[in-house]
Amino acid sequence: MELRDLPSVDRLLGDEVLAAAPRRLATVAARAALDRAREAIRSGGDPGDTFAAARAELERLRASSLRRVLNATGVIVHTNLGRAPLAATALERVVEVGAAYSNLELDLDSGERGSRQEHVAEPLSRLTGAEAVLVVNNNAAAVLLALAALAEGREVVVSRGELVAIGDGFRIPDVLARSGARMVEVGTTNRTTAADYERAVGPETAALLRVHQSNYRIVGFTASVATRELAEIAKRARLPLIDDLGSGSLLDVGDEPTAAASIAAGADLVCFSGDKLLGGPQAGIVVGRADLVERLRRHPLQRALRADKLTLAALEGTLALFDDPAAARREIPVLRMLDEPLAAVRERAERLAGLVGGDVEETVARVGGGALPLAEIPSAACAIEEQLAGKLRVGEPPVVGIVRDGRLLLDARTLAEDEIEAVARAVTQARGRSPAP
Repeated sequence: MELRDLPSVDRLLGDEVLAAAPRRLATVAARAALDRAREAIRSGGDPGDTFAAARAELERLRASSLRRVLNATGVIVHTNLGRAPLAATALERVVEVGAAYSNLELDLDSGERGSRQEHVAEPLSRLTGAEAVLVVNNNAAAVLLALAALAEGREVVVSRGELVAIGDGFRIPDVLARSGARMVEVGTTNRTTAADYERAVGPETAALLRVHQSNYRIVGFTASVATRELAEIAKRARLPLIDDLGSGSLLDVGDEPTAAASIAAGADLVCFSGDKLLGGPQAGIVVGRADLVERLRRHPLQRALRADKLTLAALEGTLALFDDPAAARREIPVLRMLDEPLAAVRERAERLAGLVGGDVEETVARVGGGALPLAEIPSAACAIEEQLAGKLRVGEPPVVGIVRDGRLLLDARTLAEDEIEAVARAVTQARGRSPAP
């Protein structure tokens, strides 16, 4: 076939399927199909059925890019897969608030303008023991805002062993620089003492910063300063202590620090995430002294970082479960997966293996999201052919597992009971498809 033999855009738009679609979308699909056909001809290949290609492109354009994925990786707070799935109560609040107008910034009692922070301030204060609360769009933003509001143009003292780099380029030294604060490193990579902080405090010091090591740990010959002792140093120097918990938690989960414990130990501001071990939406939560939180609230950067109504609705719905810790552990997916007995996980893996002809293998699940990096959670997976990994990933719904030792492991700890049959159908369909691109 030669280039002149290809149909025109107008001819493609006359196709029954494309003609029924919005013309702008159909035109984009037709042109994309023709571009690929021309490229194939120029490279000496067969362009195939251009009409079919245009219909396929139209279907692709109409499909949602952000899709539900079945997580069979065994990583509970999987950053690439959207971190924490929301509890039913959180989803209900999102639907209720998102489908209508709301009192986001209206005090219904007085009729005056209110604060969007009020919807989550009371439960967060109650759960952490803090005087005041501020919620922004993620924890990196919370730390940036705290440093900008309290230490711009001045010094912040931080342990060299806490200058973490996590996620997609999040580096504490860079956050300090962007906030306008000047970093003063103390101690060494593996050992920092109280005396190191005390010697570093000077006339230009604005705050002490403690940073949880998040997705790594230093082991062996180490020393660090406990939050309570660091808070006492800050108090004597009349400086605020900012405690960045990274993930943070509202309940005891392994050795992950809780916001309540940090406040009780004397931290003046505590920053942590909403979408990791808390099990809610992406959010950065700041709790602490009322006067310091007010300084953050009044800073010009706060408006650029504030959380929207859907985030606040989901967070409010999630927090409602924490007054009953048993309910939180039962209803919040992340906490439920962390606590679930191995026997129940193995039962799901056996059920899946029976449906697809796989083998059950003992494995280890991970927390993920920068939390509890050393924790190994006993788990069980259904092992199938490695070559199905790509096919499952591009299927409907997509299924993402872990390739290990020549097998594809579908870890049942991160698969809910009602997802097992969907995974089994996806495996059956993948075995019948040609190789994934």
